[in-house]
Amino acid sequence: MSAMDYGISLLNDGDIYLFKEGTHTRLYEKLGAHVVTQKERRGVYFAVWAPNARAVSVVGDFNGYTPGRHPLRLRNDGSGIWEGFTQEARAGQTYKFHIVGYDGEERQKADPFARRTEKPPASASIICDGPVHDWRDGEWMRQRADFTPHTAPIAIYEVHLASWRRHPDGTPLSYTEAAEALADYAEENGFTHVELMPVTEYPFDGSWGYQVTGYFAPTARFGPPESFMAFVDTLHRRGIGVILDWVPSHFVTDGHGLANFDGTCLFEHQDPRLGYHPQWESAIFNYGRNEVRAFLLSSAHYWMARYHIDAIRVDAVASMLYLDYAREEGEWLPNRYGDNRNLEAADFLKQLNRTLYADFPGIFTVAEESTAYDGVTRPVDAGGLGFGFKWNMGWMHDTLKYFSLDPVYRRGNHNTVTFSLWYAFDENFVLPFSHDEVVHLKGSLFGKMPGDPAFKAANLRAMLAYMAAHPGKKLLFMGNELAQPTEWDYAGSLPWELLKHPLHKGVQNLVADLNRLYREEPALHRYDTRREGFAWLNADDAERNTLVFIRRAEETHAPVLAVCRFAGSAQEGYRIPLPDTTVWEEVFNSRWERYGGDLPQNPRILRPQAVPCCGRPNSALLDMGPLEVALFRAQTPQEGEEKP
Repeated sequence: MSAMDYGISLLNDGDIYLFKEGTHTRLYEKLGAHVVTQKERRGVYFAVWAPNARAVSVVGDFNGYTPGRHPLRLRNDGSGIWEGFTQEARAGQTYKFHIVGYDGEERQKADPFARRTEKPPASASIICDGPVHDWRDGEWMRQRADFTPHTAPIAIYEVHLASWRRHPDGTPLSYTEAAEALADYAEENGFTHVELMPVTEYPFDGSWGYQVTGYFAPTARFGPPESFMAFVDTLHRRGIGVILDWVPSHFVTDGHGLANFDGTCLFEHQDPRLGYHPQWESAIFNYGRNEVRAFLLSSAHYWMARYHIDAIRVDAVASMLYLDYAREEGEWLPNRYGDNRNLEAADFLKQLNRTLYADFPGIFTVAEESTAYDGVTRPVDAGGLGFGFKWNMGWMHDTLKYFSLDPVYRRGNHNTVTFSLWYAFDENFVLPFSHDEVVHLKGSLFGKMPGDPAFKAANLRAMLAYMAAHPGKKLLFMGNELAQPTEWDYAGSLPWELLKHPLHKGVQNLVADLNRLYREEPALHRYDTRREGFAWLNADDAERNTLVFIRRAEETHAPVLAVCRFAGSAQEGYRIPLPDTTVWEEVFNSRWERYGGDLPQNPRILRPQAVPCCGRPNSALLDMGPLEVALFRAQTPQEGEEKP
């Protein structure tokens, strides 16, 4: 038998039609390298899209990386796919595609559909029989099918796996080592989900995973693909969801990657005004090309189908939606209507969301979108992009700006901390304190706070408590719960030794208790995305830096009253407007000693008085300390009493 056999193909006419149409969502079953065990034909089938190449062959361990020894043949159906089968290759061997490009130059490219890769800085693909895992998360997956994200509590712990925790010698934990440890930590601290910064294979550690080469392979830095499957399985069995940070907005231009793949700009635009991202020095996908859309759709579907991923957070959506993003005049091309909207990218995002929600009940998608683009979380059939949620970047920036001020200056910036409620229900929001806010000389959250360490901690506790009470799902980047004083270091480990100190341990205790309260109190999460779940009682007390509002769910659930004093001084006998004659019991206070504050944990009772305040007929007096957020639950009314 010759070195290559062209009588075997995994592609049929239907696959080719869907590929050309840009609607194929399972290309990972057809393209790339696939182990074949058909009776006496045991070997590996290879297929790669390179329509403009002059010649394509497979090089690898099985032929000493000799170009031309295992040539692929171009299909005659106009698909641009080269394919072939050889009995000389086997699972576990490395390989690349040797491509003689349209420009006559020879390139060795990693497989765009590789399901396993060498550990960087090595860059070859690895023939993978599977990956296969004996999943034991059946109960999680059954329950997930009925999951309703918008009414559920979602408290996300954002993790950079390489720097969350390290061995004493400085090496990162493997997927296997991190699984139980991270599940323990997320469970102990009340998080519902872990969001992983990109683990799709990437060449440069300093990109944190955002410059991707392998859209179907978990990075080999932490182990083989089967270990990542086991990682997800472990978290699921412990009741923790897994969100994957996914990057379809741009890709790295390293020589073994997708850029200039077959001697032409195949995955990207040829014109740099469309195909090159100046801010990140990376290539931009050509969303108007059907085959590129099918590639990206298949990637997103792959992680949910094969790795049981519960949600994807789509990175840098704003950069996809605007043709002039991070560009000066003359550096971009308008669309056919003469404006700056990337129509093809918007259509792709609609297609992505529509297909994911159709195929995977209970999952959700999240957009990192930093502008006022209309309808990011509106359903596609209602004219929106169809995302489940959008990061509320405006809330994040305004909140950090407000809390970074010395309290004496906050009265003049009161609208900064209340403005988000004007638009809080225009989209379905996640409130993020993300990794982007603790890098590039921005300082840590703790470091942004004014005052000495004790004052910083009190500010941080108040800010995190305000976040828990504010409508929207929650996201906190690792280290913020430790009151980490320094910026995040991607090459190191979190400073776990801080937990020996009461100030830092107190902040961690506060985060854990807030997460549990958020999960246990329906009023704090059921109507996160509905306007009727929030009402101001006093939004205008700028002089005292104080806010009073109420959170509600269905009538069968008790409402929660939030009293937030962000001043640096105490206030005795502060009069709080109340909605009715209900009695309220304190369930949380950011100044409790358990959190490093100065207030004994003796929950207080608010009893209404028939004294008008802020347009309400009832009110109560409360002694408030500096930088204090107190949450009260309505007591169940006795027979004849008025419901809150």
